[in-house]
Amino acid sequence: MSDVKPALHLNRLIRTYEQGAVKLHILREADLAIAPGEVVALIGPSGAGKSTLLHIAGLLEKPDGGDVELNGVACSGLNDSERTALRREHLGFVYQSHHLLPEFSARENVMLPQMIAGIAKSKASKHAGDLLDMVGLGPRADHRPAEMSGGEQQRVAIARALANGPRVLLADEPTGNLDVNTSENVFATLMKVLRETGRAALIATHNPELAKRMDRIVTLRDGQIVPA
Repeated sequence: MSDVKPALHLNRLIRTYEQGAVKLHILREADLAIAPGEVVALIGPSGAGKSTLLHIAGLLEKPDGGDVELNGVACSGLNDSERTALRREHLGFVYQSHHLLPEFSARENVMLPQMIAGIAKSKASKHAGDLLDMVGLGPRADHRPAEMSGGEQQRVAIARALANGPRVLLADEPTGNLDVNTSENVFATLMKVLRETGRAALIATHNPELAKRMDRIVTLRDGQIVPA
């Protein structure tokens, strides 16, 4: 058996919401281990809890039971500042909406996470340029989001998610707001970058064709993660 630790281990996660007197059991000991460099598709019907699962995996929300382990580090005992530091250093996020800051250029949007992490402005600028080159947007680096197409904006979001060299990328319907051709281009860019950088990823999608192109497909069903 390999002794390589999972890049991400969702260990028997439990999450329950209360609506009045009714308890909604969103996650029921959901368990998933993702190896370094592995890209996993997460599918399931709307309302199954995929976004909740990703929020917990991203340390944005705490489970009611179980734990998230990043590179073998258990997160349940960490305080808020420790969770924030771990999230900043080890996790990247791509959402359905790009959430770029409109007053900043593509380069500046990719620089910001680095500067928050304490990287010098000149170094952050060069790295941002390299990442934008990687996603095919080098010539557009100094354009603001309003001057870019939806697909270009989402590619900037991918570059931003990779700015601090995360070990794990989490994506929630990253092509869900795009037309078919743009979706294909953005997804191809995302997979190319993941392969070239060796990042592990958990990507929620409703698109079965995109899911098939990842290393493995899992389904969130009745609060548990099962093979598709």
